[in-house]
Amino acid sequence: MALTDPLGDMLTRIRNGQQAKKDSVLSPASRLRTNVLEVLQREGYIRGFTEVEKDGRKEIDVELKYYDGSPVISEIRRISKPG
Repeated sequence: MALTDPLGDMLTRIRNGQQAKKDSVLSPASRLRTNVLEVLQREGYIRGFTEVEKDGRKEIDVELKYYDGSPVISEIRRISKPG
């Protein structure tokens, strides 16, 4: 399935994972997503991420970060949409 907004998809996965109090979420791997995750990690919004291979496809395992039981990212949304 081709995604028209891969970055928006990743942000939604992060948002949903934090609402469900997950430790980490998986997202398909791409260079764009990796670059955005590097910035989020450097700025302290996620604990980290690793590239893993699952069922022959590369995915990114994003480790979510919490402070006193609350997600560090209070709001995450896509401002500029493709199109």
